[in-house]
Amino acid sequence: MKKKILFKGPLLTRSGYGEQSRFAIRALRSREDLFDIYIQPLEWGKTSWISEEGAERNWIDATIEKTIAFIQQGGQFDGSFQVTIPNEWEPLAPINIGFTAGMETTKVAAPWLQKGNDVDGIIVVSTHSKKTYEETAYTAENKHTKERMEYTLQTPITVVNYPVKTIDKYPDLSLKLDYDFNFLLMAQMGPRKNVANTIKWFIEEFKDEEVGLVVKTNMSKNCLMDREKTFNDFKMLVRSLPPHKCKVYLLHGDMDDDEIHSLYVHSQIKSLLTLTHGEGFGLPIFEAAYSGLPVVAPGWSGQLDFLVNKKTGKSEFFNVEYDLQPIPEVVVWEGVIVKESMWAYPREHSAKQKMRECYANYDEATTVAEQLQARLYEEFSEEKQNALMVETVCDTLGIPTEKQEDQVVEFE
Repeated sequence: MKKKILFKGPLLTRSGYGEQSRFAIRALRSREDLFDIYIQPLEWGKTSWISEEGAERNWIDATIEKTIAFIQQGGQFDGSFQVTIPNEWEPLAPINIGFTAGMETTKVAAPWLQKGNDVDGIIVVSTHSKKTYEETAYTAENKHTKERMEYTLQTPITVVNYPVKTIDKYPDLSLKLDYDFNFLLMAQMGPRKNVANTIKWFIEEFKDEEVGLVVKTNMSKNCLMDREKTFNDFKMLVRSLPPHKCKVYLLHGDMDDDEIHSLYVHSQIKSLLTLTHGEGFGLPIFEAAYSGLPVVAPGWSGQLDFLVNKKTGKSEFFNVEYDLQPIPEVVVWEGVIVKESMWAYPREHSAKQKMRECYANYDEATTVAEQLQARLYEEFSEEKQNALMVETVCDTLGIPTEKQEDQVVEFE
């Protein structure tokens, strides 16, 4: 009999968690013989909602209506699958699974540990997130006995990475770029993505050369007000730097999957550049890598799951050196990002050196990028990642997998 699963997540939003939700729902839908799916959609901060129509959106809308009717009739679920930050996980069913993008820093907030121990299974998108969750510990005190003890995660935790996507048609974006060699930065404006330093160091390194940097960014939404605020901040930053021949372009607004992937294969965009302080996984970095773009990035956090060849241990990207240091006060977020945690600070000289190496040795860079692309299509196929997700959910719900069923012997 199928298990009734309540899926809770921001799957209709343009956000990292929205993309994560869509991956998870597609994985569960790949085995509709096992799961009877219900949906409770979430908002995600101030991010926009997707507007594309199609078979998947029609199914989501119909399933939401089915869910409302089922709950109104007093229906009960066998399990819940919740895609959000851990302090928002709830006991919605007898068995509850939390799926989080995880951690950009070195420590999990105390409420995340507590909520993590309240669910029956945790899924994260990278080894970095798993390790951070498992290695975080707090000192807890029994309120009755006053005994002090170490409090750590006890719930089983599994890594399920994103799958690669296959794009059938790349739209013509009609970008007007002055130079043939351009880096691409895909990042939301904010402290974690280190956008200001990325732009500053790029301009300082290539100030007298015909090289460009395309920055696809926003503050939170892709509306006109967001565009004006982003543009003004962007303009002030660039104008504060010395005169330069290199170019910096701002790209703002709604773009669907096909359009985003068109950036990665654009003839004048040659490399993905990020100087992020930390990633739960690093989806734009992953998309660029499996699209064949050379990558310049720090060698720390979630992106190492796909940028480093696990068989050889070789880094297949331009590895920017970094220092682990405490996060700035401005990014402390009570219950989410704790003051005692650290993240990576890319070193300026190394960032400039790796940008230069990618530019100067581009033939070699593309060879490595092609090898990385081939490996990612093999290791991170949609079929493999969907199967791993399904297997993990089945294990938590107590559903026999096909392998377990094959071991059953019938006697007359």
